[in-house]
Amino acid sequence: MKPRLKLPRIFSISIFFAVLAANPVLAQTASFEDLRALRYYLQQDDSASVQAELRRLRIAFPDWQPPSDLNQILALPAAQASVDEGAIWRQIERRDYSAARQLIEQGRQNGSGWTPPADMLRVLETNAAQDEFDAAVSRRSAGEAIAIARRTPSLLTCERINNAWLLADMYVLADQKGAAIVTYRNTLQSCQTYAQIQPTLEKSSAIASNAELRDLFGVARQVNPGAKSQLDQLEARLRGGTSTAPQTAQTAAAPARPSPAPATEQTTRAQAPAASVAPAAPGALPLRGDGRIAQVRRLKEQEQFANCLASSTAPRSLDVLYERSWCAFSHNRPTEALVGFQTAARTGDALGPNVRRDAHFGLALAYLSMNMTEQAAHAASQVRLSESQHRELEGIVLDQRGVRAYRAGDFRQAIGYFNALEKLNGVLRRDLAMLRAYAYLNSGQRQLARSEFERLHSQLATAETREGINATRGQ
Repeated sequence: MKPRLKLPRIFSISIFFAVLAANPVLAQTASFEDLRALRYYLQQDDSASVQAELRRLRIAFPDWQPPSDLNQILALPAAQASVDEGAIWRQIERRDYSAARQLIEQGRQNGSGWTPPADMLRVLETNAAQDEFDAAVSRRSAGEAIAIARRTPSLLTCERINNAWLLADMYVLADQKGAAIVTYRNTLQSCQTYAQIQPTLEKSSAIASNAELRDLFGVARQVNPGAKSQLDQLEARLRGGTSTAPQTAQTAAAPARPSPAPATEQTTRAQAPAASVAPAAPGALPLRGDGRIAQVRRLKEQEQFANCLASSTAPRSLDVLYERSWCAFSHNRPTEALVGFQTAARTGDALGPNVRRDAHFGLALAYLSMNMTEQAAHAASQVRLSESQHRELEGIVLDQRGVRAYRAGDFRQAIGYFNALEKLNGVLRRDLAMLRAYAYLNSGQRQLARSEFERLHSQLATAETREGINATRGQ
């Protein structure tokens, strides 16, 4: 549950209770939301936890008195009972944001006094903006994508770090390289795990000068000094073996230099992911104890991923963090999932049978969704995967390596990867089969290319297959 009082971190629990006792003005009754944990313990018939939660509630909310029949707490308040919030969440999951907004407005106007939960509104608006941003990026409409990001700061959080990378791409497309470098710098300052730092630096190296890249690595070392050895190796690779990593502890601990001032304050806020939303010290979480686990697991299994994420914010136990990671991955938030899977993998099977294996599987999937093929292969090699997991990962790896080899002009290598993928799955996806046909053509194997194009044309005649056949005739 979210704390009712925003107290400085230096306050101890005893001081917190003393403040409550000395300031009766702070006393208040518990809301429906405050009773979430109590309802969960009642549903689980966990008497010991019910009594412990009742003691906590009496201290936190002196004005609140539990009903003589605790089962009354399980009943929904009239306002909430009159609105089917599940229907709204389902519309959000279906990305029908107009229908979701319509249901929310109907709920507000039905006279029951219902108001939509803050999490619901946040998820709705952020997801709608995400779809708009993705569409603008797909159209290569740089100005539109930049404008959406500027007016929706919630898109630029560490949980959605891919958006920051895409925003940098859009700045480059708009001939604003300086803004792209600032975006990478601010991302490094806010998203400080090595799993977030590494791809940010790799992407920035495509546009940064040597001096700019050196400065970005300096930022990375300052925010994550524990990753110095990894960063030294990464810099040597990205800068062609000419790493200028700090050589002394004093240098490494030097205070960070201020970021270059962007054009406007609004631009800075839009470019910098909010550090506060990054998972806070997940390794310090207990294995269990977050009363939301049953609900989070149920929502994950029902594939209600947006609702799952909204119901598991700020995980208070590792089991909730682990389940949330699968929801984050399935909801196109691979970087957030990456952090959770890494944490779960380190706990071994303390969370349950095969959790370590499955966490490495999730880790590999998250890397693959970010096109970090080699990192995925390394993650998968750390455990013995099930046969189905191995086949799924191997298929994605062969797919990505084949496409990468084709784009690099290594057509024979691309053919080898595509042939291996076809052998693994028994069939090759049509778009990859088209690439293989062009790889045959570009590697001088015209007859094989023609046979492949004709086979695809006989299955489904399209302008693309006709162009492929004509290309084989023109050589």
